[in-house]
Amino acid sequence: MARKYELKRRAIRQDATRQKIVSAAVDLHCSVGPMRTSILAIAERAGVERPTVYRHFPTLDALHDASAARFRAANPFPDPGLWSEIADPEARLRRGLSEIYEFFDRLAPALWNILRDIEDTPSLQRIWAEHAADWDRMRETLAVPFNGSGVRRERLDAALRHAVDFFAWRASRRHGLSNDDIVDLMAGMVRGL
Repeated sequence: MARKYELKRRAIRQDATRQKIVSAAVDLHCSVGPMRTSILAIAERAGVERPTVYRHFPTLDALHDASAARFRAANPFPDPGLWSEIADPEARLRRGLSEIYEFFDRLAPALWNILRDIEDTPSLQRIWAEHAADWDRMRETLAVPFNGSGVRRERLDAALRHAVDFFAWRASRRHGLSNDDIVDLMAGMVRGL
């Protein structure tokens, strides 16, 4: 009986250590970016030794997966299902973009640090590809009530890809536009097609 109790306590301690490591990784990935985060920095922040990090996460992919899952659970993407109830195309677009830009605004430093590293990091590209379907669903939900086919539909798709792009939003914010201004700008672009 004592052996079973000790194994359970050990499993609880191991899980707590794993959670500390994941929390440290998320904090560092958000503050400096995944590629500027060393295993040593994660270990120091988690209060463990480097070998402990490697024991829990033998590969960088495993660490990135755990970090992404934690970040995603704490910061769910906007839900386009709610936008589907809005029949008016521009009202739906404005509501969706407002929610997306609030999400970007709340997480801007973290998103910048993470998304900046994706292009050069295969494990991050894989993780982002898994989430890209969610962003495609948002864009498609915004596109549904707009009429058009052929070239017009291609342009609408391109405009909406731009409208839901973090880097396009960030550039507009850096040029002094508020979220409401950016919604107006993007709605005007789509309306002009």
